[in-house]
Amino acid sequence: MLKSSIFLLPRFPLSSPSHRTICFTKMSTAPGPLSPKFIPVETSEIISVSKSDGFRFSFVSYNILAQAYVKSALFPHSPAPCLKWKARSQAILTVLKSLGADFLCLQELDEYDSFYKRNIESVGYSSIYAQRSGQKRDGCGIFYKQDCAELVIEEKIDYNDLVPSIQDDTASVDKEANLPAGGSKKLESKDVSLKNSRADRGDLNDPRVRLKRDCVGIMAAFRLKDPCQLIIVSNTHIYWDPELADVKLAQARYLLSRLAQFKLLVSDKFDCSPSMVVAGDFNSTPGDQVYQYLISGSSLVGTLPESSDDMPVSLCSVYASTKGEPHFTNCTPGFTGTLDYILFSPSGDIKPVSYLELPEPEASDVQGGLPNYYHPSDHLPIGAEFEIVQ
Repeated sequence: MLKSSIFLLPRFPLSSPSHRTICFTKMSTAPGPLSPKFIPVETSEIISVSKSDGFRFSFVSYNILAQAYVKSALFPHSPAPCLKWKARSQAILTVLKSLGADFLCLQELDEYDSFYKRNIESVGYSSIYAQRSGQKRDGCGIFYKQDCAELVIEEKIDYNDLVPSIQDDTASVDKEANLPAGGSKKLESKDVSLKNSRADRGDLNDPRVRLKRDCVGIMAAFRLKDPCQLIIVSNTHIYWDPELADVKLAQARYLLSRLAQFKLLVSDKFDCSPSMVVAGDFNSTPGDQVYQYLISGSSLVGTLPESSDDMPVSLCSVYASTKGEPHFTNCTPGFTGTLDYILFSPSGDIKPVSYLELPEPEASDVQGGLPNYYHPSDHLPIGAEFEIVQ
């Protein structure tokens, strides 16, 4: 998640007309959370929606905004009742249950053991979870329907593992001169309280300190029940700060390297060639070098050390390949843009046949920024329905 100064004006005018139907809870003056729908892919080059040639499963990725980061001072634009844990947690559950996806990849997932695990598993899911390193209370979770998929093997991705790769004699590099476009935005994060500032992050000239951001991911192989085919699902949350764009890119490289190794492990162990779906909050907008690296496996940044085990995998974006990336997936008065993506291996075995709708910029339910009564997080859920052809 990215945050900017709370004094910036909203990107969208508050008086814009609405073209979106708003649903209200029964016998209540407060509107309830919206439940987006899956829209069939119409482009014939992607797939025909008129008939199904294989097994279909639905997939949702959602940064639900960890309650540990919900401070009224960071969200002064949000109605106070929308920030309360009881209201937010129930609204998030309502959205997740209404989506009914076979796979739910959640970022900024805190209160996992005390709330989300039992409440989501009570409606037919199982789950795996990776908590952030250090003292961070949130993490990444994958919930999957038991009647759709069976967990085969899982691994945690800890981006702090990048730190030992830095040698003691590593030369200090002027990282600011090599930031990708947009890397100099003056943005705050909910990872940082109002009492802290960037100066509290340690000596960023020390690469070992610079890389230690306590970010994590998780990847797992699942056996789909219907075609008895394996699929790899990964969920991650990349570091937020544009001023550490080199760190974000290093994490993206590490992610693809780990995924390539994991795919090789699964392929050898089960004698198969699994499809892959990778989701998360990548804290990078379309066009950023992190985004370009994820969809191409290459980078123009020359300051990162090459790794002999860097084996990028081939990925493409669901939305980019169907209707174009959304106008935004994160919406606050200080920053509105696309940070969340669902990526998949572009083979003939797996294809997106629908995508989850997102509001247009003029929609009244996003005016003034999120969270609000219609959306319990500052991010929006994204999703797709995939078809696996045997």
